[in-house]
Amino acid sequence: MYTDLITRIRNAQQARKEFVKLMYSNSNFAIAELLAKHNYVDSAAKKGRMPKRIIEIKLRYDSDGRGAIEGSRFVSRSSLRKYVGYRDLREVKQGYGISILSTPQGIMTGKEARRAKVGGELLCEIW
Repeated sequence: MYTDLITRIRNAQQARKEFVKLMYSNSNFAIAELLAKHNYVDSAAKKGRMPKRIIEIKLRYDSDGRGAIEGSRFVSRSSLRKYVGYRDLREVKQGYGISILSTPQGIMTGKEARRAKVGGELLCEIW
């Protein structure tokens, strides 16, 4: 689940870890690649073979030793799903963050969804 992925990344950054390892799933790997693409983590890689495949994420820190992810907010939960159209997508922290959506075309950021004119389930916001 994506909540576990983001929580583990934030906890590992607070503990100054270099890598995070977690169980593989297609959605978790897509979100990890998205975070790597937008420079919130250094890299995300698949390791091993099924059924013991894992995702290894290398964390990113600035020159002061602070983690690249300052905060996150889970919008959609298992008890309350939040769906938005592409017209309803707003910037996160005046453009300094990203929103992650699960759309029929795959997992993408809010900007990509607006550009593709597709809506979906708003999973979380990261800044």
